[in-house]
Amino acid sequence: MKKKIIGLIPTRLNSSRLPNKALLEIQNIPLIIHTYKRARLSKKIDDVYICCDDEKIYNVAKKYKAKCIITSRHHANGTERIGEAYKSLNQKYDLIVDIQGDEPLISPMHIDQVIKEHLKNYDQTDIILPTLLSSQKNNTNIVKVVCDKKNYVLYLSRSNIPFEFKKNEKKFRKHLSIISFKPNALEIFCKSEKTTLESIEDIELLRALELGLKIKTINLKGDSFSVDVKEDYIKASKFILSDKYLKLYKI
Repeated sequence: MKKKIIGLIPTRLNSSRLPNKALLEIQNIPLIIHTYKRARLSKKIDDVYICCDDEKIYNVAKKYKAKCIITSRHHANGTERIGEAYKSLNQKYDLIVDIQGDEPLISPMHIDQVIKEHLKNYDQTDIILPTLLSSQKNNTNIVKVVCDKKNYVLYLSRSNIPFEFKKNEKKFRKHLSIISFKPNALEIFCKSEKTTLESIEDIELLRALELGLKIKTINLKGDSFSVDVKEDYIKASKFILSDKYLKLYKI
């Protein structure tokens, strides 16, 4: 039987580093709508919802005929936000794919690769977290990932890991903001209080590791980045001009 898969896009209005970034326009389309439209291009997702905390985002979503759920403003992170949204749907899915709302250049192909990997390892894996190779160092906005020989995640950090004590590393594995959850893993995460390492590093998936959930990673090819600060927004506005997916959904 085919497994049912839902894509949930968490977003909030009051980003501290770039206020109202969800509604900033790139090519006359709000950033959050870029993410939604690109998620809809996935061949493996059955449905997609934006999960927001403000009626301004909700109204924009409706203008673009995007499915949207209003959630609490008091969530500590996007995983908690999609947890509330998923529960409100009152439907069962086999995989819940968290697609961060601040990635307007997210690749539908990357989404499908993450889903394919999770379906292949469904019984042994609670969460799939993809990575991309990056040469950027000392950028605390980029979460780095280290894993074992079977590609299960050992740790995540905003610091450069592994630390270059004896050997220089040319590339790091950076966290790509597509995260596939089994429903019980998402429930376990959302029922837990914030954990110690999560509080120190401000990386929500450290909670999953501390709770003993099995996170597997897959290294993808290509590039993607989140819009965290104004410089990222300028970069995204430039890069999207040569993006192959834009023409598939631009009105």
